Amino acid sequence: MDFRVLILWVLLVLAGGCAFWWITVAIRVARDLPRIPRIQQGLAFALPVGEPLVSVVIPAHNEEKHAPGCIESILRGDYSNIEVIVVLDRCTDATRANLQPIAARDPRLKLIDNASCPKDWAGKCNAGRVGAEQAKGAYVLFTDADVEFAPQLIRASLGMLNERGLQLLSLMSTPRIRHWFEAVVQPVAAMELMRMFPVAQVNRAKNPRVFANGQFLLFDRAAYDKMGGHAAVKDDLLEDIAFSRRMKDSGGRGGLAVADGMLIVEMYEKLSEFLQGWKRIYIEGSERVPSRLRRSGVIVGVGAALLPLGSFAALIAGAGWSGQFNGGSLEPLASAVMWTGLLGTLSFLISAAWIHKLCAAPMLAAFFHPLGGFLIARCFFGAAEDLINRTPVRWGGREYILEPRTW
Repeated sequence: MDFRVLILWVLLVLAGGCAFWWITVAIRVARDLPRIPRIQQGLAFALPVGEPLVSVVIPAHNEEKHAPGCIESILRGDYSNIEVIVVLDRCTDATRANLQPIAARDPRLKLIDNASCPKDWAGKCNAGRVGAEQAKGAYVLFTDADVEFAPQLIRASLGMLNERGLQLLSLMSTPRIRHWFEAVVQPVAAMELMRMFPVAQVNRAKNPRVFANGQFLLFDRAAYDKMGGHAAVKDDLLEDIAFSRRMKDSGGRGGLAVADGMLIVEMYEKLSEFLQGWKRIYIEGSERVPSRLRRSGVIVGVGAALLPLGSFAALIAGAGWSGQFNGGSLEPLASAVMWTGLLGTLSFLISAAWIHKLCAAPMLAAFFHPLGGFLIARCFFGAAEDLINRTPVRWGGREYILEPRTW
């Protein structure tokens, strides 16, 4: 047998698989996108009676760079009945010094120093608890120090929480793209998270899928207290999903909306930090089960990397070898490989470019989507190995050894 025949058949399968995979992705995005709430829609909804006080609690561990801009953006908001509580959690940098001038001119900002963390608490959870204990609002909003609020964000969020009858509203933030890996890898990482936790399932009325994003958690304070507050999730490194699960168990209802630029986040300065951060997210999102992490690694490795590269190879090989056969018996096979490769490549590029646009990343970065797929697949497999080897996870100024689970 001509070795080219075997290669052509393999490439035909890869190209056909790529076309099917990415057309399916596009159909699912087109189906689900209209059903995903946009936070700006909340501006059309009525606020809770009396426009009650909202307590914004921000755990901050060594956030001297980001915290001032975050606080300023919140205080500039058009919903003025707020208090902003920043918990300076074991800070060793100039976070307090940089925030002190803001606190001096705006009494709504309160700075709380927290010098310790109990051994059985995750650092961010403990800082959130400390802030919540000082909060006086009927609603409490937990957010991160590396985000930026649009002026109407709190008003829109309160309106949506009130209109939908929620006790917890979370937002999918818009990343600020500054580095190449954010443009290339972030859309793949976010796409995999949404595959694990589909937004439409999170928002359904009956038996919703538990999910929330810790960058923005707006609680009805009574529901927050009823579910046990931060003490209920004290040892979770992904407290947002744990909060969603606890809220559901306590009879409350959570919901998710897309920020569409009203909540912007700056997360990582280096690729290594980016991948370590996503490792933690995927480990907790997979409930610390190594087999789930490996399965996700295979899915993203095949769908985002192997199939697109195989489809492009099919296009090149089919076009090149079709001319060599000169009407021979293999020319129909080579021609089929070429056209299937073209279909698969176009399906991939169009769908991936759309996803990059939805993630606020340059559409041209879709050409490098397979690289992002490879890196995220490696991230999943690395997370599984870290769990099995009990490699410490560093987060919020502490190290944690997570125990793998088998269920």
